[in-house]
Amino acid sequence: MLSSKTLRLIIVLAIITISGISIIQVYWVQRAFNLENDQFNRDVNQALFNVTSSIFTINDNTQPNVNPIEQLSSNYYVVTVNQDIDAPMLEYLLKTEFEKRNITADFEYGIYDCTSQKMLYGNYVSFDAAHQTLPASTLPVWDKDAYYFGVYFPSKERVLINRLGIWVFSSVVLLLVVAFFSYALFIILKQKRLSEVQKDFINNMTHEFKTPISTISISSEALKSPSIVQSPERLLNYASIIQMESNRLKNQVDRVLQMASLTKNGFHLKRGNWHFNTLMTQVQESMQPQLEERNVVLDVQLRSEDDSIEVDKLHFSNILFNLLDNAIKYSKQQPVITLTFEKNSTHFEVGVQDQGIGISETHKKHIFEKFYRVPTGNKHDVKGFGLGLHYVHLATKAHGGKIQVDSNSSGTSFKLIFPLR
Repeated sequence: MLSSKTLRLIIVLAIITISGISIIQVYWVQRAFNLENDQFNRDVNQALFNVTSSIFTINDNTQPNVNPIEQLSSNYYVVTVNQDIDAPMLEYLLKTEFEKRNITADFEYGIYDCTSQKMLYGNYVSFDAAHQTLPASTLPVWDKDAYYFGVYFPSKERVLINRLGIWVFSSVVLLLVVAFFSYALFIILKQKRLSEVQKDFINNMTHEFKTPISTISISSEALKSPSIVQSPERLLNYASIIQMESNRLKNQVDRVLQMASLTKNGFHLKRGNWHFNTLMTQVQESMQPQLEERNVVLDVQLRSEDDSIEVDKLHFSNILFNLLDNAIKYSKQQPVITLTFEKNSTHFEVGVQDQGIGISETHKKHIFEKFYRVPTGNKHDVKGFGLGLHYVHLATKAHGGKIQVDSNSSGTSFKLIFPLR
């Protein structure tokens, strides 16, 4: 597996390379656009000059001594003629000259009488559709004393972009490369994260299994001693240790197998009508050795007389078990836990509040992720696989409920809200 330092170096080099290519691409696209724009302007100016020469020739006038064409903006051109202009003839000449130079952009033209400051005629010319007469206000007015006509290209930029076919294609390919790189980088980082999580999980599982197995092994060796029969109290003590550690192993194995089963098959709820107090009592009995070991103070408060609920007994009991187990594990001193139940006409709420070490804002948004464990300094000072809250989240969601978490340095409070069916 790549080390973090090597991965960071690869990412930095890849980003620098992609950024450099992108900058070069933008430069050449801009340069190509400017060249196309200059060529377009030259073609339009030449076409308009030829149109003006034709008008002077038709009217038997002397050709102009100076260039009568002036470009007022990137897409607006005016041509001074100081004589009458026949509109159909002008349109024909414009289309003919533009087509000669492969200028197929739609354009508007207008003939202005500067004496009356009015446009005598104006039209929209499309090479793909029928002509549409437009009002005079669509073309800018040139504030000079001369008789002139104006030509305006409303879609000039789009036409220029269409001419940049190969550049547009290369830009799209570059965007696809950047998108692919970003996606590949996301996958690599995700796989690295999963690999680290898997490694942490294996380390935690090894430690969690090794401790009870070692305890059982030592107790079993002690039971082999012939003299143990003479000490019933020691015999009972070792037998109790073996039973307690075996139950711990069983719970850990069940939890791992439970999550593996959920990952493969998902949740299949078997809802039934139960009383919250009944399920809570059963969970409390199953956790009795753990409660006694830590001398837990558990305060169960039923704040509603009606505690009937329609839930999956197994999964709902596991929700309570995991929340209580989490509260016990993350309490440094004697655990003091308050468990509440409240029901109204639309939903019921289950609250679990402890006086533990709390969860910082940085870690709070990750606590429901699979295998995620809040760091506590020593890696193994809090036992677990990082599966409990992930399971609680999935089981609550499967019941149509939601979870609210409030935490600070004086403890953590989980509130689970389940809609009534």
